[in-house]
Amino acid sequence: MERMLAATAAAEDRHFWFRGLRRNARLLLTQAGVSRSASLVIDCGAGTGRNLDWLREYGPAVGVDLTPMAVRFGHQRGRRLAIGTVTDLPFPSGVADLATSFDVLYCLDDEAEARALREMWRVLKPGGVVLVNAAALDMLRGSHSTLTFEKRRYTRARLRSALEVAGFTVERVTFTNSLLVPPVLAVRGLQRLTGRASTPSDADLQVPAAPVNVLLDMILRLEHRCLALTDLPIGTSVMAIARK
Repeated sequence: MERMLAATAAAEDRHFWFRGLRRNARLLLTQAGVSRSASLVIDCGAGTGRNLDWLREYGPAVGVDLTPMAVRFGHQRGRRLAIGTVTDLPFPSGVADLATSFDVLYCLDDEAEARALREMWRVLKPGGVVLVNAAALDMLRGSHSTLTFEKRRYTRARLRSALEVAGFTVERVTFTNSLLVPPVLAVRGLQRLTGRASTPSDADLQVPAAPVNVLLDMILRLEHRCLALTDLPIGTSVMAIARK
């Protein structure tokens, strides 16, 4: 876990994937009409708290993470983080206007996934919004999946169902990073052929060479424009926004 956190912290500012994630999250929040005067924003499973830097645009933002190392790292950068678990959030009921979960649910077993979503529902005010991002499609499993203790990958239907069972009204579910599917599928296939798919690796978190990183960022910017108009039919991630 510490290895993954260190690699993530080093990549979050510059890596094309994280930049694309933030753009897409802002888009869905804007489309949902989320207020920028929220009483509280809670990032559930916040890691080092990098997303709090932009979530503060919507109101006071605090993150919760189980890992003391991640919380210490965030504190050193002036981020509000508390040690806690997404299955038992350290907040009273009905205090937040927005809850987020970025690439956390797929690390939880089925029972914990259900508890985490119920906790997000609990801490939200009536009409509050939850934004969830998760890894998509079983065929894209690889060495990064082993590093992150991945329990499952999602389809749109699977994520929608999980949110609805928790009590949410789903407003939008879409795949993201569609144009990355062919190269990621090729890499995952090579990992399986060489027997490396089950070996934990943080290679996906390493920032590519500058020209490659810029090119992939441009590709995701183009895709982002499509996402503003329609849901994407396939992708390496799936993102959903729902309301209490």
